[in-house]
This record gives sequence, C-alpha cells and structure tokens, in this order.
Amino acid sequence: MGYKRFEELPVWQASIELALATYAITAQPPFRRQHSLRDQFERAALSVSNNIAERFERGTNQELLTFLYISRGSAGEVRSMLCLIERMPDFRDLESGILNLKSGIESVSRQLGA
Repeated sequence: MGYKRFEELPVWQASIELALATYAITAQPPFRRQHSLRDQFERAALSVSNNIAERFERGTNQELLTFLYISRGSAGEVRSMLCLIERMPDFRDLESGILNLKSGIESVSRQLGA
C-alpha cells in the first residue's frame, strides 16, 4: 500500500506518540533539575518522527534508507537515555512511565529496522 503523506505512516504515528509521551514525562518534577538531560531527551525523541517526515518528503529510495537509519539511531539514543534515567534515584517515581517509553521506543526501532 502506497502512502501519500508521512502522517499516514504507522511508524511516524508511533514515533509522534513516543514524542508526546516523552514531553509528558519530562514535564514531571525530577526533570526540572536536569535541564541538559531533559533537552537532549526531548530532542532525540522528536528527531525520530522528524527524520521520517523529512525522508518521506524528499521521496528518493537512497534518502529513504539514510533517514530511516538516522531515525533508528535517534531511537537508540532515546533508549540509552531511558536506561540511564531508570537507574537514577531521582526518577524512581517515574518507573512506570519510563518502562512504557522503553517499550514504545523498542517497537518504533523494530518498525524502522523492518
């Protein structure tokens, strides 16, 4: 099935949900003291969907592969930060949200690798 708009792509939709969930969790009090971590975490999460959209708009197969690899790299960056955050004592109260985000980013990463 051919998609006419990047907004129709299931992987883009999942990555937007991931970005929204990321912004929701970074609005929590523990992130108020972690400015650089919060900024990097939000930018990496948003980068996943933005790279998918940018690739789609360019429309060539070679750029498709390049931007999907970049998006998958951003997904790995988000996952790495989640691994760090879940080990930090200040974030213990956010454990459930962190686990949900990890599950979501793993799903997006699998979709990008398929």
